[in-house]
Amino acid sequence: MAALMFSGSVSASGQGALQQAGTDLTDRASLQRGAQAYMNYCSGCHSLKYLRYSRMADDLGLTEEEVMNNLNFTGAAYGEQIQVAMAHAPADKWFGKMPPDLSLIARVRGSDWIYTYLKSFYLDQSRPLGWNNTLFPNASMPNPLWQLQGMQHAVYGAPDKVSGERPVLGLKVEQAGTVSARQYDQTVRDITNFLEYAGEPAALKRQGMGVWVVLFLAFFTLLAYLLKKEYWKDVH
Repeated sequence: MAALMFSGSVSASGQGALQQAGTDLTDRASLQRGAQAYMNYCSGCHSLKYLRYSRMADDLGLTEEEVMNNLNFTGAAYGEQIQVAMAHAPADKWFGKMPPDLSLIARVRGSDWIYTYLKSFYLDQSRPLGWNNTLFPNASMPNPLWQLQGMQHAVYGAPDKVSGERPVLGLKVEQAGTVSARQYDQTVRDITNFLEYAGEPAALKRQGMGVWVVLFLAFFTLLAYLLKKEYWKDVH
């Protein structure tokens, strides 16, 4: 039985310190792994309606065949947006509402928030789906990665004298999942990296162009300096 503690205390109000995601949009391998993990564990409930399969393939260095065979589970065309297969009726029944689109979640919440959120689920039988989250208390979704992470339980403190509530001091994996804690952290980081990319796909090309822009400005600065010296050499 594993005994892996979630680092950093977390209050019952969900205002715990965020963990650093350490994302890197230049890490194409991480983006590819993140896309695969997202499609396998998240896309059943959450869409990415502002991202097209074809754009994802071009940006992440994937072929049309790889995307359509391994990452497309809705039967959508290659040039269509990444929609969710779940209908509104079962979503309302299970979750109370349709799970939100996650295209812009990284821009709204930040990458550190997503990374911490995916590591902060714990078993809570008082909740309808049996799960709770220290960062986002009473979240209406289960842990989508529980098979990988394992069964995580809360470590409670002494009850509050006024409210009687017991604060969550930390989290402990009491039944190991299919991967190690280090591997799970990497999977969560990859998913976070992919969602950061999905929030602004143009960032990849913008960063690539940035190097050439800096080189151009450096060359132009040198050229302007030499031109200035040439103009002013006979002034004296």
